Formats: sequence, C-alpha cells, structure tokens
Amino acid sequence: MSRNLILGAALSSLVLMAALMSFIWTPYDHAVLNIPAKLQPPNAQNWFGTDHFGRDMFSMIMVGARTSIAVALVAVGIGMTLGVPLGLTAAARKGSWLDEFIMRGNDLVFAFPSLVIAILITAVFGAGAINAIIAIGIFNIPVFARITRGAALSLWEREFILAARVSGKGAARISAEHILPNVANLLIVQGTIQFSLGILAEAGLSYVGLGAQPPTPSWGRMLADAQTMVSFAPHLALIPGLAIIMTVLGLNLLGDGLRDWLDPRIRVARA
Repeated sequence: MSRNLILGAALSSLVLMAALMSFIWTPYDHAVLNIPAKLQPPNAQNWFGTDHFGRDMFSMIMVGARTSIAVALVAVGIGMTLGVPLGLTAAARKGSWLDEFIMRGNDLVFAFPSLVIAILITAVFGAGAINAIIAIGIFNIPVFARITRGAALSLWEREFILAARVSGKGAARISAEHILPNVANLLIVQGTIQFSLGILAEAGLSYVGLGAQPPTPSWGRMLADAQTMVSFAPHLALIPGLAIIMTVLGLNLLGDGLRDWLDPRIRVARA
C-alpha cells in the first residue's frame, strides 16, 4: 500500500470525523454570538480563536467541514448518476447521431464553469447550498460522461465484448454487465478527484456569496469575512484556508493512492 494512499486516507478521515462529530458535539454553539470575546487569537478556551462576532472558530470549522462534504458529495453523486450512463450510451452508439448529441451537449456544458452556472441558477432561484450543489453537479456530468466514454470505447473492441455480442446480448446489457464493472476503478479514482474539486468549488461559491448562507458556516464565506481583517486577525483567514488545503490535499493523495492500488499494471511494475 502506497504512502500516498495512507496519508490521503488519514487526512480525509480526520476531516470526515470532524464533520461527523459536529452533528453531536462542538466545543461551543457555532451560532452563538459573543461580542466581548471577538477576534481573540487561539487560546486555551478557543483553540482556533474567535471571529468578528465572537463565535468559536474551531466549532465553525467542524460544522463547515460538514457543509463542504455534503455539498461536494451530493454534487459528485449527481455527476456520476447522470454522466456515467451518458458516457456508456455514447460509447455503445459510437459514431451515431446520439453519440454526437451527447458529446456536443457535454462541450456546451464545459463552456460554462460552475461559477457561471451558479450565477445563472441563483439569478432565478436565489443563493443557497442547494443551488451550489446543482451548479457543481451539472459541471460534473460531462466530466464523468467523457471519462466513461473514453474508457468504454477501448473495451468495445475487446474479445470478451465481441463474445458477449455474439451470444446475443444487447448494447445496454453489455454496458451494464461487462463495460461498467471494468471502468468502475477509473470512476472511483475520478470521483475522489472530483470530490476534492467540489470542495474547492463550494468554497469559491461561498466566497462570492452564492453558496451556503448564514448562519450555516462555510469555509469559503469564512475566508470572505476575513479578507478585511487579515492584518490584525490573521487566524480568521489562515485557519479556514488550511482546512481547505488539508482536505483537498488529502483527497488528491487518496485519489493517487487508489489509482496505484486499483491498477494491476502499476502493482505488477512495483512488485
């Protein structure tokens, strides 16, 4: 087992445990204001200090982890649920009008980054975590569709697929029974990478006010609130920034480690 996998799993587990623990315990109520204690640096009572409203930063980081993970997880789920079937369908109908329609639709979505999609959605429905999930999820659909199609195309010419076709199986059944299991490893690794990008996207959307709304803590909005106070309260920006870095780094290392662990060619080369 690679060091990347171990370190990535450790960092990711730490963030996940903080998010899960926030459901049952935090040092302080993250929504309680304590103005006399505002802008305190890290100390024995408030391990990460307090913000400009006197709220405990450690509690807010814990609940913010829950917000980021929930948004990214659901968004990646949307991308995989819709993108993978589209990719399998496009590969099975290679060269047909349906393949062209799916891939040109993917190109159209790729032309609009998640931030632009979020602006369009919030212009109609208003800002919020749900709309951030929809925006990031829509952007993930063509990512998984392209990866699935590319991996599936190389499998459609393999002997075992030809044997399945000769036995009378249709394209949909072959895709479900033979293609999907053989691309699952690649999708798991890509899902981990998109999960880290989803956390970055959620932080970016919250930074510009399009993500989770007060009083729900969000790492991106914590950074936005801190930008005018960095000179005299640097912990306000440093702590949520480090939380984002640690989470994204852990997920990227986990993705690299899973790729090496799940790819038999790499395992054989290292043996």
